[in-house]
Amino acid sequence: MASIQVRDVSDGTLTTLKVRAAKAGQSLQGYILQLLETEAATLTTEEAAEQARMIAARSSVTAEDVADAIDSARQARS
Repeated sequence: MASIQVRDVSDGTLTTLKVRAAKAGQSLQGYILQLLETEAATLTTEEAAEQARMIAARSSVTAEDVADAIDSARQARS
């Protein structure tokens, strides 16, 4: 597993992170690792849009199909 080092972290930032880690019952390293892993696992808007485009390209569903499904759902609620 790789290691990273972050330089020039302000005292205020370090203090805030230490307090948050302590409140979460984690070490500073564990807390920051969790933040990094969460960030890496979260799709950016651009990544999500690209995935949606790829899924749509493989789909045979048309806009008319979607409109029909919405209409059917509305009628079923009535």
